[in-house]
Amino acid sequence: MLITDAPFLKPDLLEVVNLFEGAENLEIVHAAHAEGFYFFNRVTVNGRDYGYENEKSFSTPLENKRYFKRFAKLSVYKALSEYLGVSMPWGALTGIRPTKLAYTHGDGYEKFLTEEMLVSPKKVEVVKRIIGAQRGIYSTDTSNADFFVGIPFCPSRCAYCSFVSSEISKAKNLDLYVETLVREIEESKPIIKNLRSIYVGGGTPVSLPKPLLLRVLGAIGKNPGVEYTVEAGRPDCIDREVLSILKDFGVTRICVNPQTFNDVTLELLGRKHAASDVIEKFYLAKEFGFDINTDLIAGLTGENFGMFRYSLDKALSLRPENITVHTLCLKKGAKLKENTSRLSSGEVSEMVDYAFETLTAAGYEPYYLYRQKYMAGNLENTGYTLPGKACVYNIDIMEEIAQNVACGANAVSKAINENAETKIVRYGAPKDIKTYIEKIDEIIEEKRKLFL
Repeated sequence: MLITDAPFLKPDLLEVVNLFEGAENLEIVHAAHAEGFYFFNRVTVNGRDYGYENEKSFSTPLENKRYFKRFAKLSVYKALSEYLGVSMPWGALTGIRPTKLAYTHGDGYEKFLTEEMLVSPKKVEVVKRIIGAQRGIYSTDTSNADFFVGIPFCPSRCAYCSFVSSEISKAKNLDLYVETLVREIEESKPIIKNLRSIYVGGGTPVSLPKPLLLRVLGAIGKNPGVEYTVEAGRPDCIDREVLSILKDFGVTRICVNPQTFNDVTLELLGRKHAASDVIEKFYLAKEFGFDINTDLIAGLTGENFGMFRYSLDKALSLRPENITVHTLCLKKGAKLKENTSRLSSGEVSEMVDYAFETLTAAGYEPYYLYRQKYMAGNLENTGYTLPGKACVYNIDIMEEIAQNVACGANAVSKAINENAETKIVRYGAPKDIKTYIEKIDEIIEEKRKLFL
């Protein structure tokens, strides 16, 4: 139970409490006040008192509020860490984009992360290497834009998945969805200024019947001359014909996502294929010259460290251009969350550490990272790349440094205005496909207002 004399901070403070297993059952009382540039916080945990004082200069009320919140969260983290005798790998950070925060602190970010936010040296090193890997791609030109097209259909639904996607065999209004999406794509293209990348995601876009896939790709246009990614996803949706179609339209990169190379886990997840199918389709895709992104998940139900190590080593043997290691996360809407309230860290930290050590030793560099609530071990998702093969879209979307013009149900467009108090403004399309179709005129108009 958490009590605070600053009620507006309670959601933020609860995020810190949730970092610690069992902390939700403790009696935590928090009090905060500020005097000039001094911030005072007192935290009581089950009757044990902790007091903290911080000094920080500021020039605007918004800065003052930001520091007030930061030091309040930090005080609760320090108190719980000391009381429970536990330190978190990311310290008091609860945000999803540690590297974005690092960029805002310039050359002093390492000191800020280590000394102020208590991030472990191991994770600070990951951030440092990501910033290095992003050199030459990272850009603050706010005229840059990425184009996202969402196709929320899959051959089946995985237990961990929270995306708003439907099994394509049960999908209603499939033709009408594509017709509506094509219209939105065509209306959105004039909004885009300096196109950096195109990303067609899902769901599993290539699960669409080929005539419908051709309509979507045709609306986007052939050979756009930029990085062009399509989530091919599962091997049961990949064949020579679909790869030929993608190549013909100028797609440069596809995602082939095993998540695990252990067949017993694939069956538990609800996948309709074996690990050998992933390998077969990976080599087939390589015949067409695509760069390939491959995803793995650390902490899948029933998997121990040895099983994850096997999957990572198998992925490494294929030598894809990108390997992203996700940490299992409890997400609203996923089947996994229905019967699980919290994920134990277990061996997951060892898995994530093994991935970093093994992939960097093999010539890969971490190049983007993000975190989510309710992740096993309060860890992170990290994308690794071979030299010169970083995915521009992933960097832009995670660092929020480019406009994101997004089409489709549940697609979220982002406009950046460096001169406004609220620098990033979002517009999310309806999640429900029927509502998306019905409101397409309104969606198109709202996006025009957002970007023009």
